[in-house]
Amino acid sequence: MGVANGAEKSNSLTPVGMESLSAWDDMDRAMGQMFIMGFDGTEVTPQIKSLIEDHHLGTILLTAKNLKSAEQTTKLILDLQTIAQNAGHPVPLAIGLDQENGGVNSLFDESYIRQFPSAMGVAATGSTEMAYQIAKATGQELSAVGINWIMGPCLDVLTNVKNQPLGVRSMGDDPDEVSRFGVAFMKGYRDAGLATCGKHFPSYGNLEFLGSSLDVPIITDSLEQLSLSALVPFRNAISQGVNGIIVGGCAMSSAGVNVMHACLSEQVVNNLLRDDLGFDGVVMSECLEMEALSQNIGVGGGTVMAVNAGCDLVLLCRLFSVQQEAIKYLKLGYRDGAISAERIHKSLKRVLDLKATCTTWEKALNPTGVPSLSTFQPEHTRLSAEAYNASITVVRDKDRLLPLSDILDSEEEILLLTPLVKPLPASAIAKGLASGSITSPGSHTPWGKSISLMSGENMFREFGRAIARKRQGRVLHTSYTAHGVRPSHENLVNRASAVIVVTADANQNLYQNGFTKHVAMICKSHLTGGERREKPMVVVSVSSPYDFALDTSIGTYVCTYDFTETALRTLVEVLVGDLSPTGALPGTSRQNQMNHHSRQHWLVETFEEEGDAKALDDLLQTIEQEGPVNQRSELFGCSSRTFFLHNPGVEEAHYVVRNSSTRSLLGFCCTYLFKSTATAVVGAIFVDPDRRNLSIGRALHARAIRNLLQHGGVKRFQLGSRLPGVYLGIPTNNQVERKRLRRWFASIGWNTALSRPVCSMMLKDLSTWTAPEKIGRSVQRAEMEFELVHGRQYAESIIEHIKCSTRQGVMEVYELALADHSSCGVIRAKRPKDGRVLGTVVLCSPGASWAEALPALKDTNDITWAISSPVISPSVGEYSTLLQGLILLGIRQVKQQQADAVLLDCVDGDGHFDSLSAMGFSVLHNFEEVSCDAESMSVPA
Repeated sequence: MGVANGAEKSNSLTPVGMESLSAWDDMDRAMGQMFIMGFDGTEVTPQIKSLIEDHHLGTILLTAKNLKSAEQTTKLILDLQTIAQNAGHPVPLAIGLDQENGGVNSLFDESYIRQFPSAMGVAATGSTEMAYQIAKATGQELSAVGINWIMGPCLDVLTNVKNQPLGVRSMGDDPDEVSRFGVAFMKGYRDAGLATCGKHFPSYGNLEFLGSSLDVPIITDSLEQLSLSALVPFRNAISQGVNGIIVGGCAMSSAGVNVMHACLSEQVVNNLLRDDLGFDGVVMSECLEMEALSQNIGVGGGTVMAVNAGCDLVLLCRLFSVQQEAIKYLKLGYRDGAISAERIHKSLKRVLDLKATCTTWEKALNPTGVPSLSTFQPEHTRLSAEAYNASITVVRDKDRLLPLSDILDSEEEILLLTPLVKPLPASAIAKGLASGSITSPGSHTPWGKSISLMSGENMFREFGRAIARKRQGRVLHTSYTAHGVRPSHENLVNRASAVIVVTADANQNLYQNGFTKHVAMICKSHLTGGERREKPMVVVSVSSPYDFALDTSIGTYVCTYDFTETALRTLVEVLVGDLSPTGALPGTSRQNQMNHHSRQHWLVETFEEEGDAKALDDLLQTIEQEGPVNQRSELFGCSSRTFFLHNPGVEEAHYVVRNSSTRSLLGFCCTYLFKSTATAVVGAIFVDPDRRNLSIGRALHARAIRNLLQHGGVKRFQLGSRLPGVYLGIPTNNQVERKRLRRWFASIGWNTALSRPVCSMMLKDLSTWTAPEKIGRSVQRAEMEFELVHGRQYAESIIEHIKCSTRQGVMEVYELALADHSSCGVIRAKRPKDGRVLGTVVLCSPGASWAEALPALKDTNDITWAISSPVISPSVGEYSTLLQGLILLGIRQVKQQQADAVLLDCVDGDGHFDSLSAMGFSVLHNFEEVSCDAESMSVPA
């Protein structure tokens, strides 16, 4: 069996149906076992027949385009296996399939194949036993029709919920939870007789996309970061004997690793997956037909690279000509010595070991088919209902609107507003569209065993009809698009007694977010009898739960995790009160939603600047001494004075938990309200290392948020501050600590999944530094006039310019710099033709009146100046060039002052890091800034 971590394995090839090794002396036959291929069509085609007979293809991946029903699937697979046996294959074909449930099912048959929730929907049940039972049921159904290898479980950790296409296919953002559920799925599949295949190594949970089809998505996490999070589920799956792992085709770019396609990289496959994680099962490549890979490298060359990287199976999904090219190049690589016979036999052995766990000729040629499926149906139908009942999640119901039957009479109308989306592949709708059986909406048929086939807008129309039938009342239904709220929508909202808005991945489809907020505003401002009375509104996310999970301005929020007919039917039961939902948000969101830990109740007091200053200095020293000796603390250079701005544009309030007898401080929290941007900021929270895990930090945070919420006019809340520049956000230099802090802040109400990377950077050894020639030439071509100015006489044009920035603290930094003309200056870039200021940056010496707020300036050995708060007009096309120009001139000015180093106090980590690194800057501290609308912030429980 293809397992690792010390599992004993024979060195001889002993696959099913083999009595000797002689059958594999034919290298063409051996190489045929190193491909997994697909084809178009619902019957055996001449092309796939040729691949099996002439090229000894050993593994086939079936997809939805091949499968019409359970009965047809059983026949198709039996035909394929019969061809393989007649062609003299020593072992049966491995037949693979994606069947993740939710919206990702390749095989759909409403009579015999049960629908179960998506992976995230199963995680929402909180039950790994449920996950095991669902996987076993899914495996039993697939095994009955002849499938022997499932492409699952999905082990990706969704560390970045924004713009990630994986969505509910992931089990969440907590690596430990993904591990537990992943192993449960794996065991269920295995007990049903299937081989398993974890995906998508190293992770599809935090990809960055460049846009072009020729640009592969990129993983920018370092290997250390991946090891702490994304690789955890893979490591655990390997220890539990996962048979195969799919390595993705994404790029990787970070310190220590820089590859164009992970599945073609020996560093990823052989070094990371095999050597570091100890995996000795079957490694499958991403499909080499993906446009970026085929255009950049070519399928033939990619095949040789994949095998040499350590892949045992090369995936080619569809095109016969491309599949032939791959086979040709693998044989050519063997003949030319690029691939050794030993290398081929290593992969052959792994593939045969996998087949030995899941198939024999007796099993392959005698599928149990529909009779077995009929036997499974009652139990699996019950399990499906139980799973959906347990997964539907009411995240919030602040005004107790659910069930709707409790607040509405049957004669009152409900308005259902739904986005225009394509039906999921795992639905009767999609099957009807694919077969051409859908021609018009037709008359409705109640949901049940015979489900009406719907297309487009009609998918949600039947949902509305089901609500109407259940409550015996009228439901109005219309859809919405990127055009936003139209007059017709407003009229319907005003007419209805309650509104249901459905969203589907609003984080990726931002028009849905805007539409929902607009409708919410209309409902909140509704007038009845001349009085303002909020109209009931329920928001339902039918895909990603992150649409409005932490946006408490949406008072009633429900998640289904998919919009298959089964999910929507269960949702109807919840809305009308026939079902009490028990699901909870997965991962860190679950911890936030279900956080009921016992906590001590500490007295939080207001900080006394004079009386508590020494105690705060002592606490700062204690914390700094506890930090790693080889890592500069974010608190280095801080004193009690650092946290006091005494700025008329900033309201500040700071809090402590103290030992009432000794007056020593056990914890400290500083908060600021920046009037210029109406931003409420938690600038720092820290606790005596000996007093952690006693709820001191929670008590400080709750008092801070409670006080900030009392201020009127606040627009945003922010975790981290550029002024004072101690913590720009959650510190992330130490990845273990980062993981802990992210979970902690998520548990007290901050949406850490939507964080924004920022950093501080340092340029040292100015005496030997010279400007890169390329950057100097680019700045000269920018056609800008740069000048250094001092004093308030320049304030009008500068202040007018920086109004284009809404970032917290920027206005205050410029006000301070203009007021301190002897120690600070502003470099501005003007357009020559009209003198308009297009860019500015602040210079600050260590002797400036506000330098205390930048503790990084206090280096014991160097004279350090700061370059702070660059502001570039949105109208500037060459943003990076102008930014480099401003900083370049700043460095030159600082160098003239005999400074040793330059600090960039706050840099956007996702946009400008590379351009500044090219100038010689290195990262001092990394952070994740977290912010949210004021409406979504509430006092922690």
